[in-house]
Formats: sequence, C-alpha cells, structure tokens
Amino acid sequence: MNTDILYDKADGVATITLNRPEVLNAFRTQTLLEMTEALKDASADRSVGVIVVTGAGERAFCVGGDVAEMRDLTPETGRVFLRRFADLLWRIRQAPVPVIAAVRGYCLGGGNEINVACDLTLAAEGAVFGQVGPTVGSAPIFGGTQFLPGIVGEKRAREIIFLCQRYSATEAERFGWCNKVVSDAHFESELKAWTDRILELSPQALRVSKLSLNYASDWQYGSFNAAVEMLTAIYGSEEFREGMTAFLEKRKPEFARFRRP
Repeated sequence: MNTDILYDKADGVATITLNRPEVLNAFRTQTLLEMTEALKDASADRSVGVIVVTGAGERAFCVGGDVAEMRDLTPETGRVFLRRFADLLWRIRQAPVPVIAAVRGYCLGGGNEINVACDLTLAAEGAVFGQVGPTVGSAPIFGGTQFLPGIVGEKRAREIIFLCQRYSATEAERFGWCNKVVSDAHFESELKAWTDRILELSPQALRVSKLSLNYASDWQYGSFNAAVEMLTAIYGSEEFREGMTAFLEKRKPEFARFRRP
C-alpha cells in the first residue's frame, strides 16, 4: 500500500501526488520507490494518455530530498538513494505520454529537478522555484546542471544554481521555466483543460514527438551515472554533514571554515 504518494487513474489521466505535506512533500527512499512504481504502471497502461505529477496541499510541490534521511547517507547508502532518484527522473523522461508538473507552492532542489524532467509545467501564482543544493552541501546534478540550462539559458541556470535564490512563478514563466501561471482559483480547471486537450490528440503522434524532442538531450543520461559517483564521494564528509545539520538546526551553515588553509 502506498504511504508516501497518492496514485489515481481516471478517464485517461494518471495522477501521482507526493503526499508528505508535513515536510513540504520532500522525498525519501520510500517516496522514490512508490513514484517509480506508479510511473511504471502508468507507462504500461495503454488507457493512460497523460501523467500529472503534483504535491499534496498548497504549500509545496516538492522541496527535494528529505534532509532527515539524507544527512546520514554514506557513500554506500547514498549511491543506492541517488540511483533510485536518477531512475525516477529518467522514467519521467521515457514515459510514452506527456508528463505535466502541476506546481503549487515551493518547487525547490530535487523537487525542481523533478519539475524540469517533466514535459510541461503549470504553476499556481504563488509557486516558488529554485535550486538549493550548495546551501546544504549538495549539488543539483540530476537535471539542474543538465536540463535547466536548455530551459532557461546557460547564464540564468548558473545564476539559479550558484546564488540559490528563489524565483516567483511570474519570473519562472518569463524565463521559460514553467509554461503558464494561473490563479489558485483557476488552477484545477486549467490543468483539466490541458489534460483534456492532450487526450484529444493522437497518442502515437505524441509518443513519437516526445521521443524526438528528447533525442538531443538523451545523451546526458550518462552524466547521471557520473553524478551518482560525484555526489556519493561527498556523502559522509564533514562539509556535507555541516550543511545538512545546519538545515535541520535552522541555522546558517559555517562553510567558511572549509576554505581556510
């Protein structure tokens, strides 16, 4: 039985909802496993014409990995965790139907990497986007450094990753980071309009179109394998633990000491 997600299929739409609102829908190992199984099922079901990924509640789509679990990752356990995350992202990319990220609230860190792996993004007007890796001793190298530059441009992606600022839905729409921003009151109706429109179209034509659209960037899959090894190399380090611990203790991390000779 699912514990971290809600999964529903109705009238050609498969909806995967991250259901951990108490931690702003941060994902842990269990979440990744459940999302992956849901994507497998939706991708294999010929009655499904579109997949929606969203978060429970209005506070967050997803704020990335659950720091409570990530803080204690070692190179060995981190490698398993990251391969599960990479597998999830690639299943979104390889799903034979369009995948829509329906974003309310915070879309940060690994949550934004889920977002950029999706084909389309509908954002509520209160949505907030950003990458946070370097603030907690990590790095967004599972889509943040690969897909994001192609979406917002190289310089903007470097700004997003290096400065770790937060951006409004309106700014994200201007950057091409999301497709459309709508009011909270019209969010569900607009999402239904999108899914209804997709379901009117030729499924084989959409499948082939997605495959072709992905062709130019599919070569980056190899970089995900490298990303696993790069990040696991820092798991368990003093600097990594400082970033994660500071987040949990709600204080500013003391990274300056790691630059001292």
